[in-house]
Amino acid sequence: MTHDLMTPEKNVERIMWTGTIWFVGVVAAIAVVLGLLLSSGWRPSVLSTGLATLWWIGAGLVALSVGLIGWSGCPILEVSVPIADRNKTRTMQLGTLIFIVGGAAALLAVLLGPAH
Repeated sequence: MTHDLMTPEKNVERIMWTGTIWFVGVVAAIAVVLGLLLSSGWRPSVLSTGLATLWWIGAGLVALSVGLIGWSGCPILEVSVPIADRNKTRTMQLGTLIFIVGGAAALLAVLLGPAH
């Protein structure tokens, strides 16, 4: 039996509210990290081919995660609340996972690259 807090209606409402906060947090984190890297003169071209590939894969995953998290927080329901509950829950979880993995991959490439 589903607890009242986990009913599809309450879950979708919560995801749309917290998804907006997660979206702002993700975009802010990207802006701070990338802004500091770029302002220091760092560019992906300083990386070796393998590390550059790792960085671009990580950056691509982070970009995908922004879309998934942003869509999760969007107050649009596809067809019905139960379908939105399932889809928004999955995209929020997947977006968060991909953000963590992609960010870790990109930052690992930066850390393994040459120091200025």
